[in-house]
Amino acid sequence: MKTFSNILASACCTLLALQSVAAITLDVNDQNSIKQAASTAAYKMVSFYQGNVSGATPGLLPQPYYWWEAGGMFGALIDYWYYTGDAQYNNITSQALLWQVGPDKNYNPPNQSKDMGNDDQCFWAVAAMRAAEINFPNPPSDQPQWLALAQAVFNSEADRWDNTSCGGGLRWQVYPFEQGYNYKNSISNGCFFNLASRLAAYTLNTTYSDWAAKAWDWTYNVGLISSTYDIYDGSDDTLNCTEFNHIQWTYNSGIFTHGAATMWNLTGDDIWKERAIGLWNASNVFFTGNANQVMYEVACEPQSNCDNDQLSFKAYFSRWMAASLKVAPFLEASMKPYLITSAQAAAQQCNGGSDGSTCGIHWTASTWDGTTGVGQQMSALEVFQSLLIDNVQGPLTHKTGGTSVGNPSAGTGGDTNPISPTKSITGGDKAGAGIVTFLMIVGLISGAWWMIA
Repeated sequence: MKTFSNILASACCTLLALQSVAAITLDVNDQNSIKQAASTAAYKMVSFYQGNVSGATPGLLPQPYYWWEAGGMFGALIDYWYYTGDAQYNNITSQALLWQVGPDKNYNPPNQSKDMGNDDQCFWAVAAMRAAEINFPNPPSDQPQWLALAQAVFNSEADRWDNTSCGGGLRWQVYPFEQGYNYKNSISNGCFFNLASRLAAYTLNTTYSDWAAKAWDWTYNVGLISSTYDIYDGSDDTLNCTEFNHIQWTYNSGIFTHGAATMWNLTGDDIWKERAIGLWNASNVFFTGNANQVMYEVACEPQSNCDNDQLSFKAYFSRWMAASLKVAPFLEASMKPYLITSAQAAAQQCNGGSDGSTCGIHWTASTWDGTTGVGQQMSALEVFQSLLIDNVQGPLTHKTGGTSVGNPSAGTGGDTNPISPTKSITGGDKAGAGIVTFLMIVGLISGAWWMIA
């Protein structure tokens, strides 16, 4: 990767240094206003990233941010280019996405493998999938290609499908020595479902759509998706998934809704339309404030105890709501007003800090809440740019102009189990999108049934 990795995106750094910032104002009826709001939020978000500085590791956010969230951030920057046409962050995005692929080119790099979760790996894969769907500039021919990277993660995770308990499903963690290996959770299975549905749409290969249906059926039949389409966090496979952690997160709702909407677009089957609508209707738990249309993280935001992971969840919810509209237009009338109202509310939280444009997380408050971070900026960015969804083309396929090169056998070599650590894994060591499962269950949900000491 020497040729490509030498591109340190110095131009991006110069732009960051020169760009002026001001409090975000948003006119939802003015595309230029929306693009300016997105630009300001993106600028602040990228200011937290130092991976393009000489001597730093591309693709990594500084502590205390975990590896998976960097994948989420670069997915947001791919969308930023898609919605606004502004390419100033494309170099650092491509550099990061290629640096973190690992020797097996499946987003399981050695510097993260001892803490690897199926959800963590998949967050990088859906960023690569998005790059393929929208013809984000392809990597050099001697580098892994976006579609092949998404296929590699899909194949790696399909190989891990576990029938030894709960009738199937993906475990949260990849390796048996990891804390949380006995947990089967919705975000790992939901991300796999989402990725499979989009690979099916892009390639028209029924292997992927069959796996998407299998992942949905398992998640629903085991009870992680209820009969009313509430999505629960997960279950312990040592109990054969007979009891559930009933905590609900926005990103679970978003990732399943987008997957179901994609499957409807691909198949035309009314069952997927019913599921997409059911999931969207159940997501009303995540809205409050003005006309009950302001997005919030119901499990932690009211108590102001969201951790760094959770502070970014609304970004992915906004992202997948907008993406759902592009493949399932029947959701437009009911869903779009929530994006508009949430974006207006988020703009009111972007008037803080010394720059006057720092975003907080409490969108129901009319002034900045005093918080700052990658998650807050990413959430604002995604909900702003989602308002431009009607002005961009839908996801491409290999038959409609998609240019990314795939490799259906990528990632089929199996996992190389890293050397087990000499000390026990602690909560402080764990990096994962679902780490909140262990840290907050009892404090947030009465009747939760287990927690880590």
